[in-house]
Amino acid sequence: MVKNTGRPGYLQIADDLRAQINGGSLAPGTPLPSTAQLADQYDASLSVVKMAVGILRNEGLVIGQQGKGVFVRDADDSPAAGDTAGEVAELRAAVQDLSVRLAKVEEQLATSTTRRSGHSSQ
Repeated sequence: MVKNTGRPGYLQIADDLRAQINGGSLAPGTPLPSTAQLADQYDASLSVVKMAVGILRNEGLVIGQQGKGVFVRDADDSPAAGDTAGEVAELRAAVQDLSVRLAKVEEQLATSTTRRSGHSSQ
């Protein structure tokens, strides 16, 4: 059950599921209960449960299989550290590219706004 501790419910659920996985209660290959079952178990909304499971997916602890469910990932199936480093580098490059593009758009917008205000004052 999610407690009113000030810590978001999805983090509490993720912490509990993570502890079960690391403690062996949820062994590799074991399916997680359905989103609805977890929502009932933790007395939380479906969206809160989905966010908690999303955290575990991002951490590589569970993996979703379309139409079958979400399963505890086998440690041997976890992405290698090198793969993660490559993904981080790709994300950084994408963020840098988006930052440059956003700066250009903001500059064009500022120029366009300045021109318009100049015309409207005449």
